[in-house]
Amino acid sequence: MKNLSVKLKVTIWFSVIMIFIIAATFCIILWASSSVMQKNIQDNLVETVEDNIDEIEFFKEIKDSDPDGDDDQYIAYKDGFLEIDDDFLDKVNGVFTALYQEDGKFLYGENPLAIATEDIAFSDRIIHKVKSDGVIYYVFDCKLTSDGTEELWLRGFVSENQGTQQLTSIIRISAVALPTLLLLAVTGGYWIASRALRPVQKITEAASQISHGSDLNKRIGLGKGNDELHRLANVFDDMFSRLDEAFKTEQQFISDASHELRTPMSVILAQCEYILEQPRSNEEYAEAFTVIQRQGRKMSRLIEDMLCFARMEQNEKSYPLEKLDLTELVNDVCSDMSLIRDKNITLKRRVRSDVFVSGNRMLLTRLLTNLISNAYRYGRENGEIIVTLDMNEEILLQVEDNGIGIPEDQQKKIFERFYRADQSRNTEGTGLGLAMVKDIADYHGGNVEVSSKTGTGSIFSVRFPRL
Repeated sequence: MKNLSVKLKVTIWFSVIMIFIIAATFCIILWASSSVMQKNIQDNLVETVEDNIDEIEFFKEIKDSDPDGDDDQYIAYKDGFLEIDDDFLDKVNGVFTALYQEDGKFLYGENPLAIATEDIAFSDRIIHKVKSDGVIYYVFDCKLTSDGTEELWLRGFVSENQGTQQLTSIIRISAVALPTLLLLAVTGGYWIASRALRPVQKITEAASQISHGSDLNKRIGLGKGNDELHRLANVFDDMFSRLDEAFKTEQQFISDASHELRTPMSVILAQCEYILEQPRSNEEYAEAFTVIQRQGRKMSRLIEDMLCFARMEQNEKSYPLEKLDLTELVNDVCSDMSLIRDKNITLKRRVRSDVFVSGNRMLLTRLLTNLISNAYRYGRENGEIIVTLDMNEEILLQVEDNGIGIPEDQQKKIFERFYRADQSRNTEGTGLGLAMVKDIADYHGGNVEVSSKTGTGSIFSVRFPRL
């Protein structure tokens, strides 16, 4: 069974259940038919005997009767005659009827069980069972009540096997009809299972093609439908889309990272080759080592950022969250970074006290540092940076500058990895700062957005849920 397909398993189980149901139905039919048949036999016995009562009349003289030209029978009885109408049936539908005196003397009719029933006393409207030669018979007595017939009895007989022929016909019909129905049910069940599981086959084929190929654009595409399999297929399609998007993002990330690492490596190798070609002056050595140091630091920052991305994506335990005094963290970062004084930019802060958040100190420090560094990088000479921390329904952290601003068509792209809004001026950045800000905000259950106008400045707003 383990190696069989689901379709065959469903069909086999369905067939087993149908066989059981049909077998039970057949047994019920036999039992019900036998019970009904015996009841019909007894009812027919009673009905035949009671009908024959009306066919017997007593007359003092034959002339008193009303002969209608039929072959009526006349039997001398006591001081008169018994007229037995020609409609009196000795045998009908296997029922025999005989006329007796109360002392057991046979007068008219037919009795195939004369010997077997001679010791059975007459009892009005009672059915007896008598066994003769291995066959069971039903015996029914009925006392006559019309004038002159008060001492006469009609006794009817019928064999229990009378219904055998009808029962055999029912069995024969059932033996043909029920297997035919079983065959139709199993065939229909197999067809229904095939149609019902066809979407599963499409899902399997699509997953197999994606698994063994490189085309992540493949989709199941079952079309419209709201049943379980259509919903499953839609979930798979969504999953494939996300995998495709993640795979493309990963490829782009690797390509961009390789490009970003190749540039400083090329500069470092070029400087090494330059100073090794021939003896240089101390000034030339110092200048070359300064370039190498600057490019090495850039590579170090880039590698550190990529490791941070990888850790956040792979395992939440890499950066455990705890109750953190965000007010203290913002004040510390602002105090340190206000010493930079790059472009004579002033760093100001408006920080609300006693703001706590569930967060990781290192990640939140990097988030704020990246935003402030970005503000310094694109800020104006003699400008200012304002850091705001407030709390209402949620925690709001803002970094505002009055720098060059960001074009509207680029505002959605600046949070992508390795994207730079101003390629000409951003020579020191890695292109991962704002992307890391977004990922850190997401990691803490928050979000980040930007509001900016070219030539006016930018406001980066990060929102976190309250504790």
